[in-house]
Amino acid sequence: MLIVTGVILGQAFFLWTRRRMREGKVPLVDLSVLGSARECAAVYAMFIVVALEAALNFTATLIVRFYKRFSPRTIGVAAFTLATAALVWLSLVVNNNWETLPTIIGLVASGIGQGALVTLVFNVLVTSAPAELAGDVGSLRGSTQNLASAVGTAMVGAMLVALLSVGIGRAVVEHPSLPPELIAQVDLDSVNFVSNEDLHALLSRTDATEEQVAYAVQLNEEERLRALKTGLLILAGISAMAILPASRLPRYRPHEIPADQLT
Repeated sequence: MLIVTGVILGQAFFLWTRRRMREGKVPLVDLSVLGSARECAAVYAMFIVVALEAALNFTATLIVRFYKRFSPRTIGVAAFTLATAALVWLSLVVNNNWETLPTIIGLVASGIGQGALVTLVFNVLVTSAPAELAGDVGSLRGSTQNLASAVGTAMVGAMLVALLSVGIGRAVVEHPSLPPELIAQVDLDSVNFVSNEDLHALLSRTDATEEQVAYAVQLNEEERLRALKTGLLILAGISAMAILPASRLPRYRPHEIPADQLT
């Protein structure tokens, strides 16, 4: 019922927005951002990705089945260990084809570990705080998730670009097949992750021969993968360090919660 109501309200919002745009008024959201099939596809894809993430976290609520047998500390350490092992595994098996079985196994294991942790720490917060602070617990959880998402995205983005820049710079120096005259035509101060097609199009506008273009594309592909593997290993190290705060989670199980925690 709530989903149907949401769909109806969403359609009403679009109708209201279109009417304001026809009247020349400023809309809350300019629907011209959805003017092409590609933009609509991007929105749909974003919706599905976020929905899958929420669905995975919800499915990880199955971790509560272990609460009667294991303490939050044990579950937290085990979940971080699983996430760390999955990231190390991904750094070893990942390649330019993300649809291979070893890669899928690593992604699933990492998702299970992270989802279990999301469920666990929220329950620990709710259990540890007095009942009258339940609203504050929810606000703290939401703020922490949003802040962590922003910091994590920025950190990983900067780290991967830095790793790629170092790798490309080193490879250019170590491989004389790319002459200085050609390198001077490419801005290496703004190295970023680009597809093979985009790099090929960029180099085709230089004096590079077909052999040099093919070599540069291969080199970029190798360094791109190396940066990703190194980045996954660094993330695995961060996950491993997180085992320390996880080891300070409560030892008691739900039926062993001290009386002063329930008031």
